[in-house]
Amino acid sequence: MRRGMRGAIATALVAGLALAATACGGGDGGGNADSGGELSGTVTFWDTSNDAEKATYRKLAEGFQKEHPKVHVSYVNVPFGDANAKFKNAAGGNSGAPDVMRTEVAWTADFANLGYLAPLDGTPALDKTDDYLPQAVGSTKFKGKTYAAPQVIDTLGLFYNKKLLKDAGVEVPKSFADLATAAKKIKAKTGATALYLRGDDPYWFLPYLYGEGGNMVDARDKIVQIDDGAGVKAFKTLKDLVDSKAAITDATDGQENQLKALKDGTVAMAIDGPWDIEGARAGKAFKDKKNLGVAPVPAGSAAQGSPQGGWNLSVYAGSKNLRAAYAFVKYMSSAKVQQQTTEQLSLLPTRRSVYDIPAVKKNEMVKFFKPAVDGAVQRPWIAEGNSLFEPIKVQMNKVLTGAATPEQAAKATGDAYRKLLKDYK
Repeated sequence: MRRGMRGAIATALVAGLALAATACGGGDGGGNADSGGELSGTVTFWDTSNDAEKATYRKLAEGFQKEHPKVHVSYVNVPFGDANAKFKNAAGGNSGAPDVMRTEVAWTADFANLGYLAPLDGTPALDKTDDYLPQAVGSTKFKGKTYAAPQVIDTLGLFYNKKLLKDAGVEVPKSFADLATAAKKIKAKTGATALYLRGDDPYWFLPYLYGEGGNMVDARDKIVQIDDGAGVKAFKTLKDLVDSKAAITDATDGQENQLKALKDGTVAMAIDGPWDIEGARAGKAFKDKKNLGVAPVPAGSAAQGSPQGGWNLSVYAGSKNLRAAYAFVKYMSSAKVQQQTTEQLSLLPTRRSVYDIPAVKKNEMVKFFKPAVDGAVQRPWIAEGNSLFEPIKVQMNKVLTGAATPEQAAKATGDAYRKLLKDYK
């Protein structure tokens, strides 16, 4: 689902699966008409998967081309941190947008509200919809229409180094209070810091907020909630963990820094998602892959909770090859392809039937993350949903650097929400 809010603008890696160079968002005839017949033309696919995943997704896209030899697939890997703005710029300027994009779940309503996505109801893109997990469908809907097909579902968990915890003589913490207590032993016995805390990405703030029984907003009753007592306590927990040296953090590059610290064994734990399983196992601390443990995110003082995340597949409303684009979405969200992503990347499927496949059933990370996903907290699937994170990011930085108190941060975030959401109390 998430990959971190990277500040630097990276150049997208463009890998044409067809030998011929193709233009984004445009077909070359044949596949453009709504009439039946063999699919042809070009489908440009923007893939937002990370470095550990992109080779797999490229091969999967190549598989579609093998099934439809007259369709050329132009594969473009766009770094997650750049993808939202890049798509809006291309779609808004009516130039260079892809036919199909792998969209983070919070982006779907935003893009649909801007008119950039094609409704998929009644199209071949939506296949065997009863097979989708109900919680995966929520983020694909906007104002009664469906604008995406669910591809991957995820949530956050606590990744931990089994050897470091064993050497320190501590149990896997069930709460942030337990973690703070265990941190001194971990440091004294192993030299490692207990936790890498993602201070750069507001998505990682949510377990702390949910742990205090809070939420960002109540979308049904249109009430801002983040500036209540739970929000204050969540900001305070972050500050206390860093000030006590139970955790280390960075204001930028948290995705890369957290993964490196975990892989090198300089931290014992990190809150992360299934997208980083393979990346973590590539590190020296996990030469024995069994040394990587995963547990529920620690609880706060009131509850335990983790946000629901994931990825959808959406079609650009201005695509000149809708028939092929719909077929590509159907293929990439199929049970067959979801099984392959689980087997190769340990990503969680959005289709119920895939969980019945023996190879998926026995996947150790699926065994943990599926119950975690079932209990994950759904975010507000509103057009402004993605915009709710920036005010949190600003205030997290202020709290962690001492520029604002938790009380001031919660109030400032609530004030920002009310400016963004005009009809919210």
